Order: sequence, then C-alpha cells, then structure tokens
Amino acid sequence: MDRVALRGLKARGHHGVFPKEREEGQTFIVDLVLSLDTRPAAADDDLAKTVHYGIVAEEVVDVVQGEPVDLIETLAERIAQQCLKHEAVREVEVVVHKPDAPITVPFDDVTITITRSRV
Repeated sequence: MDRVALRGLKARGHHGVFPKEREEGQTFIVDLVLSLDTRPAAADDDLAKTVHYGIVAEEVVDVVQGEPVDLIETLAERIAQQCLKHEAVREVEVVVHKPDAPITVPFDDVTITITRSRV
C-alpha cells in the first residue's frame, strides 16, 4: 500500500468531559496516514483514481468542529470512519493531539493513535 499523509490539521472543538472544555473549546491537531494504491491514479494522472487530500482535510476539520464528544478516542474513531468513506482509502491511521488537555502537571501533548481498515 502507498500512503498519503496529512500532518498538523488544526481545528477548534468542544470535546472533553469537563464543563470548561465543552464551553470554551480548545485546539485539536490531527495527523492522518491514508493507505491506498496510487498506481491507477499515477498511470492515468487522474485525481479521480486517488484520494483528494484537500477534501479529506476539510472533512476532518468538520468532524473536529462538529458534535462534541467526551473522549478523544471517540473523536479519532469518527475521523477514521469519515476517511474510510473515500473509495480509494483502504486503511487510515489517525492521531488526535490534545495539547491543552486539563492536566495538572507539566506536559507537551496527549495523543491517541488508532488504525482502522475496511472490513
């Protein structure tokens, strides 16, 4: 499988279990690795035979900005399922970063990484 990666997609969402997270929101950062066979697109130089990463990026931002969830695990799952709606995508790795998580000790980042594929 070939891979198309999108790194550092940023969007503001209202996800989290605490009222302050839901009310004020915070920035979430998403990294994606989309696995697909790019040979048909390359052979014909045809965007329709691959995945349009610009559209995927917009859809991921829409998910992050959309309906709030308690867990970043749930957010990652929703993002993965959206990516798999694209016919060319066979597998996706999603990393959701929550750099402003409400933690009482110094930290750099909190992430969840999931991999999902077509059944």
